[in-house]
Amino acid sequence: MDWLNFFEPKVEHKHSFGRGINANLSKDEEDLFNKSNEAFEAKEILDAYEFFFRSLENFSDSKSNQNIIITKEDGKLRFEIFQGTARITGVITKESLYAEAILTKKATANVALKRLILERNYQLTYAYYFSDEEYIKLKLFLDNITMTPQKAFFPLREIALNADFDKEYIKSEFLDVSLEDIEHLKSMDEEELKLKYDFMQRWIDEVNAKIATLPSNDNAAMQSFILLCLIFKIDYLIVPKYSIFQKSSKKIAEYFSDENLTVESKNEEIREYINELHEMSFEEFKTNFYDAKYTFNPSDKSAHEEIELFITESLAKIRWYKNNRYNQVIPTMYKYVALYLLYNYGLHPVTKALLHTLVEIQNPEFFKALGYMTLYDEQNSTFSKKVIISKIEDIISPYQSRYKMLKPFGEKLNFTSLNEFSNSFYLQLKNLDFEEI
Repeated sequence: MDWLNFFEPKVEHKHSFGRGINANLSKDEEDLFNKSNEAFEAKEILDAYEFFFRSLENFSDSKSNQNIIITKEDGKLRFEIFQGTARITGVITKESLYAEAILTKKATANVALKRLILERNYQLTYAYYFSDEEYIKLKLFLDNITMTPQKAFFPLREIALNADFDKEYIKSEFLDVSLEDIEHLKSMDEEELKLKYDFMQRWIDEVNAKIATLPSNDNAAMQSFILLCLIFKIDYLIVPKYSIFQKSSKKIAEYFSDENLTVESKNEEIREYINELHEMSFEEFKTNFYDAKYTFNPSDKSAHEEIELFITESLAKIRWYKNNRYNQVIPTMYKYVALYLLYNYGLHPVTKALLHTLVEIQNPEFFKALGYMTLYDEQNSTFSKKVIISKIEDIISPYQSRYKMLKPFGEKLNFTSLNEFSNSFYLQLKNLDFEEI
């Protein structure tokens, strides 16, 4: 069940980081999934779906997040699935599954939004848009005759992820259109948001100052690492939604996809956007956040070989900059590697948790401000070595019964400096062995 793996944080304070799910699956997840499969084969459809939905339920501190709610009545199974701004409701009978998600009121949709929705229908595989007397909705219909857990998973994932994404997009691009069915969203603590706002402003100032120190000739690639690292850092640590998320995602996509633009012009686009964020008031900033439940991870599972290749190529680039004495960009590049992986890849929970630990070590002031233990003292350039080794062991040890060659590597790390530590961490990370023997 690789696609259902979640990052399992072991911390006293709970904060969300990145776009994945910061929660734990049931310890019986695999067993529940297998029972669902058996029940589908036996044509016990309602029982099969009940096992399946229970395998998707996630927990924080052993308490259910209620990300999925199911009720049985009159030979039917009714359900709710929560995914950010989206609430998917549905009903299951022995013959079929029907699900829908409300986006907005039909009366408020302008021509541009209606055109967007028509185009989106061609991009979806299982779900599609429609409107009833009052609302524009995304809906899904499945025939249960030959149903399996896999056949249920991907359509439900599609409707949940796309309903959430499209509602966020509508919120940021169609300012006169109101989202509907978002009563489940919770506001975030204003003190925490102010802390995040202040750090974002500080990071932008630091980036502008660092760029000013770069050599005047041939510095475009170095600027790219510095600017993209900042965007990835804001996304992973600050975790904005709505307009900031949409614009940041667009800038990243444009940078890596548009081959007709020069690196210099791409950098200028990002710098302009960063300056927009710098000028943003706190009142506007805090409208881009909410607390919500999530059920599905947005990224597909990546093979470890892809992670290994990216780390190898990245370390080769870092060596080039070291050999050519561009020392001012080296620390940023070590941070960039982790944040790029966390943004772009569907990671195994071990890899994701290890990378998060590295991000904690590389950004000690931010995590200290949130109330976490300091793993690296920047002033004295010292590590909490025993704690780091213990955290790595805690992340890896639960999976060693399944992956016999997976070993904790804390004792093998180089603690002489943050750069050397990051380098040794990536070398150990790329050599993780997930082969099941």
